[in-house]
Amino acid sequence: MSSQSPPGHGTIPMQQSGPPYLPTTAGLGGRPSVKVDDPISAIILAFFVAGAAFNMTIFQINRRRGHKFVLSALLFGFCMARIMANVLRIAWASNLTNIKLAIAAQVFVNAGVILLFVVNLIFSQRILRAYHHRIGWSKPGTLVFRFLYFSILANLIMIITAVVYSFYTIDPTTRLELRKVQLTSITYLAILAFLPIPIVALCLALPRKTPMDKFGQGRMRTKVRLLLFTSTLLTLGAGFRAGVAYQIRPATDPAWYHHKACFYVFNYVIELIVVYTYALSRFDKRFHIPDGSSGPGDYSSSIDTANSNDHVFRLNTDIDGDDVPPKHEEQHGNKEQAQDSV
Repeated sequence: MSSQSPPGHGTIPMQQSGPPYLPTTAGLGGRPSVKVDDPISAIILAFFVAGAAFNMTIFQINRRRGHKFVLSALLFGFCMARIMANVLRIAWASNLTNIKLAIAAQVFVNAGVILLFVVNLIFSQRILRAYHHRIGWSKPGTLVFRFLYFSILANLIMIITAVVYSFYTIDPTTRLELRKVQLTSITYLAILAFLPIPIVALCLALPRKTPMDKFGQGRMRTKVRLLLFTSTLLTLGAGFRAGVAYQIRPATDPAWYHHKACFYVFNYVIELIVVYTYALSRFDKRFHIPDGSSGPGDYSSSIDTANSNDHVFRLNTDIDGDDVPPKHEEQHGNKEQAQDSV
């Protein structure tokens, strides 16, 4: 998931002085240029600025209304990290000999997308608990998700440490070990990006023995589709970056998959689609759960609150989660009572 491939263990050019040392292998996106990268990064930066403002506005409005949804603030933090990554890339383009600036730019590229993986794992856990209470709320199930969250933090520390350290050594053995660490982290994070898909598939495949514990507003099937869509995009990006990292090419002979277009599309374009998909679909309402939810039945208590505040449709208990207007239900009940009295 790095903009540069993990350093190889080939011969280091004699003209390099350091530490830190420039990479000798081709990386995704290559070295930036003022003519090409500056305008592209500026446009992407503007989209992330708008995304950050949008999510923070939603978070503040909800906070004033007593509607707590921290994930909007998390997406704001993600957008800010991406703003910094693009600012650093623009600065690097104007100072190609500044290796420390290149290191900082690469660290921010690596660190940002992990926040989106966390968001999707949280949503997949909520959907699992809604569809299958006993599995989702069980102690083993809770511990598994806690391990996944911890592993994301551990992998972030591993990959950042390996990336930074790789710029400060020319020892072939050390570089080989650092490459193994980076490949392990990149592969594991690609698996985490994919993980919500089989979790949702399991939710839909297993028969439910109890009514669905629904949460938030809107159809459950819409929530499922949003999660599957964003997880597929993030898996595509993470898988592409991992595949590129496994291919070693010299910096003087990059392959087509190292092209700048691939760097921007499989990093920032995918992430922007995910950010705006969630924000525009009002995920702060769709995926909201009551504060203090700690067991089966706690999620569905948010539906009554949402209906009273926002006049949204109440949800059925079928697997698709089709909406039925409360007024329609009342009218239907009144008609039945009238017929019975006749």
